[in-house]
Amino acid sequence: MTLARSLPGPATTPAAAPRRGARLAAVGEWLRTHARLIRALQWLVVLVYAVLLLVPAMLPLPDRTAHVWNHMTVLAEFAFWGLWWPFVLLSMLLFGRLWCGVLCPEGALTEWASKRGRGLAVPRWMRWGGWPFTAFVCTTVYGQMVSVYQYPKAALLVLGGSTVVAIVVGYFYTRGKRAWCRYLCPVNGVFGLLAKLAPMHYRVDDAAWRRSLDAPAGAAARAPIRVSKRAVDCAPMQPLRTMQGASNCHMCGRCSGHHDAIALHWRSPAHEVVELGATEAGAWQTALIVFGLLGVAIGAFHWSASPWFVAIRQAIATWLIDRDIYWPLAENAPWWLLTHYPEQNDALSWLDGALLLAYIGATALLWGGLTLALLALTVRAAGPWRSQRLHHLAQALIPLAGVGVFLGLSTITLTLLRGEGVVLPWVNTLRLALLLAASTWSLALAWRILRRWGLPAGRALVGSLPILAALAWIASAWGWMFWWW
Repeated sequence: MTLARSLPGPATTPAAAPRRGARLAAVGEWLRTHARLIRALQWLVVLVYAVLLLVPAMLPLPDRTAHVWNHMTVLAEFAFWGLWWPFVLLSMLLFGRLWCGVLCPEGALTEWASKRGRGLAVPRWMRWGGWPFTAFVCTTVYGQMVSVYQYPKAALLVLGGSTVVAIVVGYFYTRGKRAWCRYLCPVNGVFGLLAKLAPMHYRVDDAAWRRSLDAPAGAAARAPIRVSKRAVDCAPMQPLRTMQGASNCHMCGRCSGHHDAIALHWRSPAHEVVELGATEAGAWQTALIVFGLLGVAIGAFHWSASPWFVAIRQAIATWLIDRDIYWPLAENAPWWLLTHYPEQNDALSWLDGALLLAYIGATALLWGGLTLALLALTVRAAGPWRSQRLHHLAQALIPLAGVGVFLGLSTITLTLLRGEGVVLPWVNTLRLALLLAASTWSLALAWRILRRWGLPAGRALVGSLPILAALAWIASAWGWMFWWW
């Protein structure tokens, strides 16, 4: 596929697309040639991260007069949950995993520790494919139990604990690589899924690689971009010559120009999902999309706003009191297990904790289960059952899943802005527009996947009906949260 064909939008002159491609390749080269500057930037981010994480945990909790400009805790809360996380997720859709390779503090720290550590081989248990799903679910649920978005000690426990484990893993495993990022990071799987939709990636030209191996020594000096045949220190341990897609690439630019065969290129945002997903999509990725992002994450955002949760809690509490059973209503759990800040009138009882887990679990099973069933119905309607087709089709839901999590996190942004007196009356209209755009994107990906399976247009149209139902079902979760409750 030529570059001009892979670019969406209006037609361009024959010279325009190569110029744009050359400019993007030059950006990749800039990242490689300014490696020292990038390392310095990474350590600056580490410093800011440490200050925002440690200082608020040592300060008294803010009162109602606290604002972003006069209280460090409110500033850190806004930085982490109002800006950092929602817009890091958004960056994955736009630039791939550039955050991971250029700015992530945990990535920088685990690589630093790995260069000075034991250098042990990555063990088999660490390579288990279920870690991205398991780590995401456990971190998400535990964060809700301790109110990680609201309290600095909880943020220090969850984020700081993750960082400590990243350093320990880096110290023991590999030499100068990022085993933590590749296998165990709680958001590695989510970032990898969203990066599949990025409109750019480092493309490997196998023919150019072969020519470089056969080229005379002086050819490199005459190349417009310096050709490097030396080994590339790929921190996320990518097989460079056979690398396809952007899911696991950290976009750091270290491999740019290697063998005159790797360069940053534009691509169709549908390419990795539609083409590569046919063989690379797997069961754990499906679980992360369907039961993680479209199940557990929805439940985590839902429960604190849900009148259903309140009604169930009141009914069970009444039943317990009528039978003189009071211990489940006690609010004496430690803060690191369940939210316990009585001075803020915010403490979860044992009953609250149990219901929180049950509510998130039930939401994951209900929304994720029905979504999976509708996907399976589409696969079966397309012909003989093939599990790989189910996993391939599930990838079409990545846009709606990613936008949903972004909208959920953005509620924290809006809550913090309201606390500063900033009200955005048009935000619900924007939410609806984003949900419609993401649903349309997911439907378009599903259509292209069905057509790639060789289905004629009529049969693909019939097969799209369960997909439409799945998209409506997923969107209804956000409808309850933003409009109907």
